[in-house]
Amino acid sequence: MSSPVLDSLSWPVHTDRLTLRPATPDDLEATWRFRRLQDVSHWITRAPGTLEEYRPQFEDPESLARTLVVLLGPEVIGDLMLRVEDCWAQAEVAEQARGRQAELGWVVHPAHAGQGYATEAVRALIRLCFEDLGMHRVTANCFAANEGSWRLMERVGMRREVYTVRDSLHRSGAWLDGMGYALLAEEWRGPA
Repeated sequence: MSSPVLDSLSWPVHTDRLTLRPATPDDLEATWRFRRLQDVSHWITRAPGTLEEYRPQFEDPESLARTLVVLLGPEVIGDLMLRVEDCWAQAEVAEQARGRQAELGWVVHPAHAGQGYATEAVRALIRLCFEDLGMHRVTANCFAANEGSWRLMERVGMRREVYTVRDSLHRSGAWLDGMGYALLAEEWRGPA
């Protein structure tokens, strides 16, 4: 299943050091290499134990339709999620809010952490959301204990909107605090 949202953009997208492009089934093993690592799997929504358990999750058409891979040269070093959503709206104006918000997510191979690659990739994704897709707002969420993720949200200019107390059940069995961040198009562009 292709994504009307991703298909509407021109690919690949290049930054100073990276290339972003829609994921394909051929990216299965490259993304598994870092998603299976404890430092990564501890925080992500699903943590399959084997490549064969990961395959149907990665190759699911809806999942592929919202996944981009991040390349450093020819190597896949991370992946991004872009899930387009409707903003909340009253019934009379609901059509104007349709498809105007995007939830973002990211994973970067720990071997490439601390070098600014995640920041560079997420900034490019935010630019795509606002400039190319005309989004009104982008959001991202994480466990509060995932300091690397919320610090990235702050580095790219997102504002913390919510801090929830023990609302998120981790696979460890512990209830963890959560955080939600957002950025509006006019905040990203700056004052007119």
